[in-house]
Amino acid sequence: MISKIDKNSVRQRRHARVRKHIAGTAETPRLNVYRSLNHIYVQIIDDTKGVTLVSASTMEKEVKAQIAEMTKTEAAKVVGKIAGERALKKDIKAVVFDRGGYLYTGRVKAIADGAREAGLDF
Repeated sequence: MISKIDKNSVRQRRHARVRKHIAGTAETPRLNVYRSLNHIYVQIIDDTKGVTLVSASTMEKEVKAQIAEMTKTEAAKVVGKIAGERALKKDIKAVVFDRGGYLYTGRVKAIADGAREAGLDF
C-alpha cells in the first residue's frame, strides 16, 4: 500500500527551518501567518518577550461582515490590511514576514500585499 505524504508535517519542518533564521524583535516584530482550510490568521509577535502585539483573522465579527461575499484570497488581503492598520496604530512600521512554512502564493501573498498597502515595511 502506498503511504500518503502528510503535507502538514512537511510544512511544519519547512517552518522550523525558516524559524532558525527569522526572529521578531521589539524594533521589527515577526508577522506570522496561519492558514486553515476556511480561515486565515495573522499575528505580529515580539519573540524577545514572547508576546503577541497585534492579531487579525477571518473569524473576527467585524472582519466577517466585510468578507461575506469574497473569495478566500480577497479575504486574506483584507485581513492583511487590517493587521497592518492595527500595527501602525501601535507604532509598528517594519516587520519580518514569517510565512509559516507555506509557499508564498495565493492567500499568503495576499496577506503580505494587504499589509504593505496598509503601510507596513517588510
